[in-house]
Amino acid sequence: MKTFVRSTLALGISLALVGAANASVDDMDPVTLRLAHVVNEQDGFHIAATKFEELVEERTDGKVDIEIYPNASLGDERTLLEGMQIGTVDMGVITNGPVANFVEEMAVFELPFLFPSPEAAYEVLDGPIGQELLDKLSEVNLKGLAYAERGFRNLTNSERAVNAPEDIDGLRIRVMENPVYTDTFRALGANAIPMAWTEALTAMQQGTIDGQENPVNVIHSFNLDETQTYMTLSRHTYAPAIFVMGSSVWNQLPEDAQVILEEAAQEAAEHERHVNAEMEAEQLAELREAGMEINDSPDIEAFQNAVQPVYDEYAEQFGDYLPRIREALK
Repeated sequence: MKTFVRSTLALGISLALVGAANASVDDMDPVTLRLAHVVNEQDGFHIAATKFEELVEERTDGKVDIEIYPNASLGDERTLLEGMQIGTVDMGVITNGPVANFVEEMAVFELPFLFPSPEAAYEVLDGPIGQELLDKLSEVNLKGLAYAERGFRNLTNSERAVNAPEDIDGLRIRVMENPVYTDTFRALGANAIPMAWTEALTAMQQGTIDGQENPVNVIHSFNLDETQTYMTLSRHTYAPAIFVMGSSVWNQLPEDAQVILEEAAQEAAEHERHVNAEMEAEQLAELREAGMEINDSPDIEAFQNAVQPVYDEYAEQFGDYLPRIREALK
């Protein structure tokens, strides 16, 4: 870790000199930005990250080199965000839930059953509301570039088929370390257990938790069929992810490099969304073939009714964002 901190601090000094001495990418000395995420190389986050790497290196003629660190090799998502704040991590693709621990309004996107479709989510995220919330990250020494995708989240467990909320009662379900997720699953009757993803994988293998909730691409790429017998396509929450940087690194880049990074992040995010949509049907088929029992038509209305207390509790906390999103969705 000491070596990593020293090299990142050296990068920061280099970037400071670049920012002071040069006004454009053409004039800057080459720099390397370390982009970290917590999932494996088959996951959508890595697809987004590699597309971003390709675009940035091409458009800066190699002046900005992106090094990708997958598999939580630099820490879990909260650790990565804290590292960006203090300058020991440059950037990452981070699930929205942990980001909302730093700017709580970001959690509005993850209220259960808020978005009826991916397209509806994209319209809000890529529009004024999404940009406004990205900009709020600057208040906590972070820079939001664009919304990538974790996707619509679905429930898996090792105990029993789930069709309605009463089937969840008492199940020990891992959720992200975010109060909206915790309260959503408590409202559904689960024993909701917040924990980092790396810990959840071990807990599922050891049987200390019964299940988890994640998009199909995560369930597939982490071979959760090996520990989880049942999947319910509840699509209970649409989870964005964010291309995010530390403000200290961002502020030291020339303005035209900043533009390149923002545009590349948006294009990489849209690329990941497209790939996720194309891959989901194939991934579900492979999970079924591996023996996972998948319920693709649960009682969604019953789930929606059960989580109404979450809206009652959180609506005011998000200020005018919830009514604005609902208006945008009309």
